[in-house]
Amino acid sequence: MERYIYQVAPEQGAKVVAIGGGTGLSTMLRGLKLYTKNLTAIVTVADDGGGSGVLRQEMGMPPPGDIRHCMEALANVEPLMGQLLQYRFKEGGLTGQSFGNLILAALNGIMPTFDQAVEAMSQVLAITGRILPVTTENVLLEAEFENGATVLGESHICLAKKEQDCRIRRVRLLPENPPALQAAITAIEEAEMIIFAPGSLYTSIIPNLLVDGIVDAVRRSDALKVYACNIMTEAGETEGYTVSDHIRALFRHSYAGLFNLCLTNSASIPQAVLQRYHREGASVTFCDKEACEALGVEIVTRPVATVENGCVRHNPGHLARELMNLHAERTIRIADRSQAPRYQRER
Repeated sequence: MERYIYQVAPEQGAKVVAIGGGTGLSTMLRGLKLYTKNLTAIVTVADDGGGSGVLRQEMGMPPPGDIRHCMEALANVEPLMGQLLQYRFKEGGLTGQSFGNLILAALNGIMPTFDQAVEAMSQVLAITGRILPVTTENVLLEAEFENGATVLGESHICLAKKEQDCRIRRVRLLPENPPALQAAITAIEEAEMIIFAPGSLYTSIIPNLLVDGIVDAVRRSDALKVYACNIMTEAGETEGYTVSDHIRALFRHSYAGLFNLCLTNSASIPQAVLQRYHREGASVTFCDKEACEALGVEIVTRPVATVENGCVRHNPGHLARELMNLHAERTIRIADRSQAPRYQRER
């Protein structure tokens, strides 16, 4: 296949929908906003731990943490404002709470609905694109393990899995099938590319697929659908998982063929870093390419990893570049010739 590079002003960029939560989604958004302003992040609201859990319990609002991370990634504000959003109180009744969470909580008290509060804060921070909670319902995440045991609450799953010492069979939301935000459905229907972000498989990515309307909208969409697979497995969630294990879990909670492209990492990782991960029960996510292809998923391998402070992460710029180049490669043949060209052959 010919190699193309994505080349277009962000204002005219492709309509991209990114689905996920946690640091994986926000990391990817930092890179994607350099390529397109037509960007929508659809974010899970199943978190019940930390500062988000406190606000959820005391104020009856959806958890703001994952949404705040996305806002930090997409905000176009002075550095001081960025520091304020990330600031965590160190003493008193607000110990551990972030200032960004409190702003969103205040806006939630002012605005009629949580999604309108998110929109208002997005305007204050002049974010690139849009951030949408996948649902505004008050949902909890329950995990069922292969031995039949269950645990309720996203924040309890990691410890419970270690105690049960077996894989997660499936997760579900309570109440089940909460309605999706209509704006999220519309964004998926209008997207040119849908990306399932890297991140915690069972607690950040899959919960979005359990919201009524999301999977059906993805199924109807003609967009390019890509899964950016985790570079490393996650202790307390996906120990021992291969790339195909990740794909099977996603398909099992949605439908076979949810996506047909999977982006994996080819960049090397220092041995000392790998050894530390191994001691913590994690390892490189092995790419069993043939097993993935048997599931109908094409593997695309690119150098997208980086090491920061001893932690393996996706490099935001590299990940976004490879995703947008994939869009160029896979859509060049059906591009509307009446429009300005978005792509250029790599020389």
